[in-house]
Amino acid sequence: MMSLDPRTPVIVGVGQQLQRIDNPLEALTPVAFIANAIREASKDAGLSAVPNVDSLRVISFLSWRYRDPARFIAAELGITTAETVASSMGGNSTQSMVNATALDIQSGTCDIVILCGGETSRTRKRARAADIELPWPIVDEDVKPDRIMGEELVMNHEYELSRRIVAPIQIYPIFESAIRAQSGRTFDEHNQHLGKLWSNFSKVAEQNPYAWIRKSLTPQEVITTGPHNRMIGAPYTKVMNSNNDVDQSAAIIMCSVATAQRLGISRDKWVFPIAGTDCHEHKYVSERDTFADTPAIKLGGKMVLDLAEASIKDIDIIDLYSCFPSAVQLGAASLGLSTNQQLTRTGGLSFAGGPWNNYVMHAIATVVTELRSRPGEKGLIWANGGYTTKHAFGVYSTNPPNGGFKHAYPQDQVDSLPRRTVVDVGRSQGPVTIEAYTVMHNREGNPERAIAACLLPGGERAWGISDDSDVTTAMCTGEWVGRAAKLDDSGTLLVS
Repeated sequence: MMSLDPRTPVIVGVGQQLQRIDNPLEALTPVAFIANAIREASKDAGLSAVPNVDSLRVISFLSWRYRDPARFIAAELGITTAETVASSMGGNSTQSMVNATALDIQSGTCDIVILCGGETSRTRKRARAADIELPWPIVDEDVKPDRIMGEELVMNHEYELSRRIVAPIQIYPIFESAIRAQSGRTFDEHNQHLGKLWSNFSKVAEQNPYAWIRKSLTPQEVITTGPHNRMIGAPYTKVMNSNNDVDQSAAIIMCSVATAQRLGISRDKWVFPIAGTDCHEHKYVSERDTFADTPAIKLGGKMVLDLAEASIKDIDIIDLYSCFPSAVQLGAASLGLSTNQQLTRTGGLSFAGGPWNNYVMHAIATVVTELRSRPGEKGLIWANGGYTTKHAFGVYSTNPPNGGFKHAYPQDQVDSLPRRTVVDVGRSQGPVTIEAYTVMHNREGNPERAIAACLLPGGERAWGISDDSDVTTAMCTGEWVGRAAKLDDSGTLLVS
């Protein structure tokens, strides 16, 4: 084995947990549940107990508010930590935190760090439905972590907010319509394409012991609406949306090579972060040049591969962020991958589970486990936050990096790329072209609101909305991208 710098960062332990308890009062608290994932990661590393650490870093979660969850997790485990950290919000947070932790270990700021996170959304939902008050701790507002790690972005433009365009379930299907139009497929052909893509993801989840839904679906089952698979935002049925109704937790133990040797952790457990990058698209969806391309993924992805001294053809194991089919397709196209390739190792957020900000912790844990069984191969993680907004990339291998872990932040290059001017309803009335759209459906599966990104004759972008049942019903049939329409002085979409 080549001589290693003792400060080289390495992942030595990973753990994942599921909790399926129907009685909310019998379920573990989020802190106890995450602590179990850490115990599993310690066991995975071959350690007899959870180690004391220099920093305990928690991906911020939504199912309960601890404010400084690391402090409570350390107390639950009976360990000491010199620093408590919480992440910013976003699905990119885990990979970004791995990148930052690798730099901290390499620089000597830390020797051993635990990264962890989890959600108990299923338990919370069932408790609310049964009007049960959970006996979980209520934490004083003054309790705060030592540090917040990550980049917070305000990602909704004021014009989006004014039109109530604020949710991923609205925006990702809008991206999908732009992807469909660019592909040249008909509406029906593209639906078949989506069915095949998501069916393949479900087959991976079926083989994943930590997946929430371990049942494969046929392409037709994916796209066919029914009592258990209603339409959400056309063309996405329920199973094409991220599944956040889960109780899942995961943890990663990272340390320096010197610490791994001191603790006696077997070499066959070591997986090295080789390189990482972080960046984001133009933060407002309204200002992006097109909804069918993600230039920040291209830049960040190419840069992480360059730093890893690899090409995309050298990557053997891939996990792309998969909250919705459009995210996978945008990521794959920007990275030079085919949607016919294996693009998930877990089954994705619809089937493996989408525990809000912490999905990528599960993806990394899965990739680390696979790399151990395939020595010398390389794995790539793409993590995404917002509306394909914030991106984090990581390349991993059982072989150590040449010259240590490398990182880059190519944001200046992204910021210089073209962007659209967006106009408010007062300036948008008149003839427009529908650029991308979706139709949101109610819980009964009926169309209730059309949302369309429209281009004015001068190339500016405006948002058109319609709650008219004739419009929403009509826009559920056939292709509407590229059609002429009008916006009235209230921004209402008028189609014929």
